[in-house]
Amino acid sequence: MAYGTESIAAVDVIAGPGNLYVALAKRMVAGSVGIAAAFAGPSEIVVVADATTDVDSAAVDVMVQAEHGPDGLAWLITWSAEVADAIDARIGELAAEAPRSKEISATLSSNGWLALVDGPIEAVELANHIAPEHLQLMCAGADDLADSVRNAGAVFCGPLSPASFGDYVAGPSHVLPTHGSARFASALTVDDFTKQVHVITVDESGFDRFGPVVEALAVAEGFEAHADSIRVRRKQGPPS
Repeated sequence: MAYGTESIAAVDVIAGPGNLYVALAKRMVAGSVGIAAAFAGPSEIVVVADATTDVDSAAVDVMVQAEHGPDGLAWLITWSAEVADAIDARIGELAAEAPRSKEISATLSSNGWLALVDGPIEAVELANHIAPEHLQLMCAGADDLADSVRNAGAVFCGPLSPASFGDYVAGPSHVLPTHGSARFASALTVDDFTKQVHVITVDESGFDRFGPVVEALAVAEGFEAHADSIRVRRKQGPPS
């Protein structure tokens, strides 16, 4: 797609999710083509839980993205040791019985994490640091906490909003940033297939005000031709 074939012209933008191989292939051709929605590689989930969270739901949701296979990321964050123990134990039970037990176990063994923090504010701070593809706020006050989320591909709030909704029916797209790229990127949208062309017209007052600034900066950088483009328009004669 990036280079074209005898029958297919080279494209300008490549978009879509994929596994690690797809993501690395995108990195290799980035620059030759536009890569929409940043790094969309192995799947990731961060679940934030408290004493109000249903243990079975939280355990299953930690496993949901893990069943995609290895190289993904699965976190459980809570400020209750009892909740941590209960959900962790249930994950072990459910993973052992799951049809994709091998894939789930591989992900959890390499990139499965349980974090015990001081409270909900610290939980969101940690989630922002992780910048996950999917963030589930399965705790009390989820909607209010969502206002503090800065880095996440998609945020799912409340007990009835599993990330699987995003996989299949919720939102305009489920091509989401992974591998920490949610720090600077967002979900795939129509904006990824549009671009801006800037049209600049400087009037006399604008030239009189900012022309000297342009000239001074050009001189400071040693670009005399840039400075001359201002000088000749300021009626100071042709460039020497």
